[in-house]
Amino acid sequence: MYSRILVPLSVALPLAAAVPLNIFCERSPIPELPTSGPTCSKADSTQLSCHNTTSVSNLCCFNSPGGQLLLTQFWDTNPSVGPVDSWTLHGLWPDNCDGSYEQFCDKARETTDITGVLQSFGKTDLLNYMNTYWKSNDGNDESFWEHEWNKHGTCISTFDPPCYPGAKKGQDIVDYTDKAVSLFKNLATYNILASAGITPSSSKTYALADLQAAIVKVHGKEATLNCNSGVLTEVWYHYNVYGSAQSGQYVAANPIGSKSTCPATGIKYVPKSGGGGGSTTTTTKTTTTTGGPTSTPTGGSGDPFSGKGYLNVDKGGCLISTGKWYTKGTCATYTATASGSGFTLKSSKGNCDIVSGEFQCGPTVSAGTFAASGGKLANGSATSFYTSGDANDGSQLSVFTTSDGRTTTLTITWQSL
Repeated sequence: MYSRILVPLSVALPLAAAVPLNIFCERSPIPELPTSGPTCSKADSTQLSCHNTTSVSNLCCFNSPGGQLLLTQFWDTNPSVGPVDSWTLHGLWPDNCDGSYEQFCDKARETTDITGVLQSFGKTDLLNYMNTYWKSNDGNDESFWEHEWNKHGTCISTFDPPCYPGAKKGQDIVDYTDKAVSLFKNLATYNILASAGITPSSSKTYALADLQAAIVKVHGKEATLNCNSGVLTEVWYHYNVYGSAQSGQYVAANPIGSKSTCPATGIKYVPKSGGGGGSTTTTTKTTTTTGGPTSTPTGGSGDPFSGKGYLNVDKGGCLISTGKWYTKGTCATYTATASGSGFTLKSSKGNCDIVSGEFQCGPTVSAGTFAASGGKLANGSATSFYTSGDANDGSQLSVFTTSDGRTTTLTITWQSL
């Protein structure tokens, strides 16, 4: 649930049953939140992030280098996550003005207890809301929130320690989660689309232009819309900001960096299963942030993979859509199609093959033929793959068919969906 399709620059609420607010308000101003973070004067807030005409030294009142802030949301249907009549919150991300981004910027400020921090500040209403609308697809919401703060929140300059003189430890985390939720409430994607007659359907399909038109009517700018095999899964709303991320003025911005991955036509917006109106859904998806899958791999000895599934790694995590091993994000959905005595694999990035000894998927990759042995991905008769390092530290690691001095041996199993 945590993966992104950008080029990294480094290592490169009241009631739980409440529906997100300001559904149809045209370009409603984002409410300012009281914080004990930076106090920015009017003079400090005259330049728009990514559009400043002079150098800005006070980065507690000006977002840099992450001057384009993204409010990102999920529409998870397999498994169904969150209320059936609402998208769920993914995170608040600081992208650089060229579309690249930094990540995990301050190890010292990383946390393993978002829940505890919010409780220590008496933020029970916020926490209740998050438990309904800020959902992980592996059932571990706490780890998901931690990941979003550790990876993205620590890279927003206005949350840096110098911006919080004398503040209680954790105030920056409270402000980050508070702001993400506030933005989310102002962008109820389900209702934005429904107001244009775009509703989840098992049979209808939609055009990208129609989705964007509905979003522009409320947000003011197009968003980045992402699909997996033509199925709508995610939306990214882009902003520039006057002043701090905590209490500044958010201005809708055109997307930069990665383009929408949805096709021009034939977009599937499939329904969720389960209850709506603020209910929660127990999930069983094994895209864990730590450790490996708990489900039993499918496919007997020599049986080829077929249909849709995940490629889980024995040391935890899985293969993401580029073919790299990752433990801190969403497992890519691969499509396996019979080919001779074996099968081909394809992710949202494109066909997969062994390229110069590396497992790769992408738009320029030709479809290769793979084999299986005992439910494991095989290279010929061998089921061992190799990499250097450990993806459990947050790295995205290339996977190879030969050791050549690489210190980590992996096996990759198929989990059918």
